[in-house]
Amino acid sequence: MTYLELVNGVLRRLREATVGSIAQNSYSVLIGDIVNDAKRIVEDAWDWSALRSTITVTTAADTTNYTLTGSGSNIKLLEVVNDTSKWFMQYKDTYWMTNASLNQEAPTGAPLYYTFNGLDSNDNSKVDLYPTPDGVYSIRFKGLVRPSDLVNDTDVLEVPSMPVLHLAFAMAARERGETGGRSAGELMGFAQSYLSDAIALDAQKHPEELTYMAV
Repeated sequence: MTYLELVNGVLRRLREATVGSIAQNSYSVLIGDIVNDAKRIVEDAWDWSALRSTITVTTAADTTNYTLTGSGSNIKLLEVVNDTSKWFMQYKDTYWMTNASLNQEAPTGAPLYYTFNGLDSNDNSKVDLYPTPDGVYSIRFKGLVRPSDLVNDTDVLEVPSMPVLHLAFAMAARERGETGGRSAGELMGFAQSYLSDAIALDAQKHPEELTYMAV
């Protein structure tokens, strides 16, 4: 669904007139903000298939820090692969990375480990690689990239629409103080049901992630 369709869906459920643009009046703008609030809640509730993407970084010799362009500030990495060397890379915390560099001359070679290290000016995540690359390597970062807020009327929601729509409706009804015969708690229950159903359906695409493996 588009941003405008979501806002109009909430307005209809509130028994309000629909709009031709979200910026049409102050109340539709408010509903737009609530839709984005609901969108963020739903996006954070599960590792949605629709939000999974791959960012490829090409290293340069003697350069340790790299930007994951388009990742945003809250990417969740699922796997990191050194495609050139044909191996999975492992996460190490910043203490380990600092200690490895302080107690010996920092080695160069094919990267084995990574850690997060700051954001760039566009709020994209940055990572350090270890050892420092000694040449060109293709590093593939597969993860969950949560998109920015919806802004334009035609912006398209990437996660399932029904949980977002009904959660926004419940939040808007609670904010207004009346719900046309249904309590805000009841509406929130409907929204949670839509969300749990959507997660269950999407989880079937990645059943291995719901299986506990003892170490």
